[in-house]
Amino acid sequence: MAAGKRRGGGRAARKAARADHSALGAVRPGMPGGHYKPLSNRDIERIHDAALDILETTGIGDPIPEILDYALPGGCFLNDDSRLCFPRALVEDLIDTCPGEYPLYAPDPENDLVVRGEEVLFCTSGEAVTVLDFETQSYRPTKLVDLYDAARLGDQLEHIHNFGQPFIAAEYSQDLYVHDVNIAYAELAGTNKSFALGIAVVDHIDVLIDLFDAYLGEEGGFLKRPFCTFGGCPIVSPLRFGEENAQVLVRVAEHGLVADVAVAPQAGATAPAALAGALVQCFAETLACMCVVNLVNPGTPINFGMWPFISDLRTGSFSGGSGEEALITAATTQLCNHYGFTTSVGAGMTDSKTMDVQAGYEKALTVATAALAGANLVAAYPGIVGSLIGQSFEGMVIDNDMIGNIQRVVRGIEVTDETLSVDVINEAVHGAGHYLGNEQTLTLMQSEYLYPDISDRLTPGAWEEMGRRTLYEQAHEKVREMLTDYYPTYIDAAADKRIRDKFPIKLKPEDMQAGNGRW
Repeated sequence: MAAGKRRGGGRAARKAARADHSALGAVRPGMPGGHYKPLSNRDIERIHDAALDILETTGIGDPIPEILDYALPGGCFLNDDSRLCFPRALVEDLIDTCPGEYPLYAPDPENDLVVRGEEVLFCTSGEAVTVLDFETQSYRPTKLVDLYDAARLGDQLEHIHNFGQPFIAAEYSQDLYVHDVNIAYAELAGTNKSFALGIAVVDHIDVLIDLFDAYLGEEGGFLKRPFCTFGGCPIVSPLRFGEENAQVLVRVAEHGLVADVAVAPQAGATAPAALAGALVQCFAETLACMCVVNLVNPGTPINFGMWPFISDLRTGSFSGGSGEEALITAATTQLCNHYGFTTSVGAGMTDSKTMDVQAGYEKALTVATAALAGANLVAAYPGIVGSLIGQSFEGMVIDNDMIGNIQRVVRGIEVTDETLSVDVINEAVHGAGHYLGNEQTLTLMQSEYLYPDISDRLTPGAWEEMGRRTLYEQAHEKVREMLTDYYPTYIDAAADKRIRDKFPIKLKPEDMQAGNGRW
């Protein structure tokens, strides 16, 4: 555009256009990844062949009767060691049967999402057993009310799209019925996003479906729009079924619910130290789960949860924030996307014991590579510390900022005639000599750029004047601000009475209202 030439529409029209453009936001749930591919096509073929050889010859040990009832008539067989074997042709047929997408329902339909392709969503996860206390910097056992607080915190964090159970309620861990009913209630009360639960007792699946029906006031209502996903670890590596979680897998599939599995062999301990070998074993183990689900109920969705973990071979201990973990998770994602599975991966883990520099770089490394590889459900473990042992509320807020920035990287750069900006450059050169007040700059402030909630962008002098607060300290203040008065009423009084009349709910009404003294 020549210098001095006026744009049409006037100031009001330009402001309206900027508002419409800004409403799009710089990031959104479900942006496509798939840019990072550490494996070649030949690598994928070789891993595929090796995994199918293992399933056909070595098989999976300790098959439970509930699996055999479907697998043997479906074409599987037991070898001489009584291990369940999956013929290659059957596995390939079931790969074609497995759905490549599904709706991820939420209690509030406004929060419904779709899991598909290489579109990336971010989740909490973990089932940690302790909370890292900010004031004492020590770990204490988790409580039921902590889970409720984490749910209402996650409900407000923009870049956490799905609330996976971040920790257990340790005070009820000896009574799994009371525990499972109450973690379901706490998450339902605290968030209107889709959520997930780790359930290891098969009979509790129907119990929780009844609880959700009571919430809806409609028998069978939950199965029409299942807003909670039930997860577990059906495999004990190497290559054995775990009885209780395998029973859950079958029951979930019988209901036609999304099967949320996490298969987590540890390279150098319960899987080969060679990363390619760890991929082969983990792929075979997860394929076995996929086969079971689709033998039980063809076409049932599964979160194809290959979660290969890494050992520090000097000690044998788990190392969740390593470069090897980032690499193998990205390779896992690429492998699963090659076959069109809906993927779930673990990322954002750290071996640091607090939210420090080590936690920052380990989390960013693993979450960024998983997202760039195009994982559907990135269990980014926001707030997790101490090698999955502890959870930090402040860390959830910090990691939310990190995830937002990673989404911006995943989005990439759009190159169009408009964004090449030739006219804008000429206008600045012949006019103001800068772009600060340019119409394009104002238009793109919100749609092209993402601004973190708490990350410090002050000058050193301003930072000193503001009290030299660390990011961790700012996050603590933010947690207090977010949790002091935010007590949503997602379970109305009638539904709450129906639930409490039928189930042993331990979360007290006074814990779910402002002034409870916790924050």
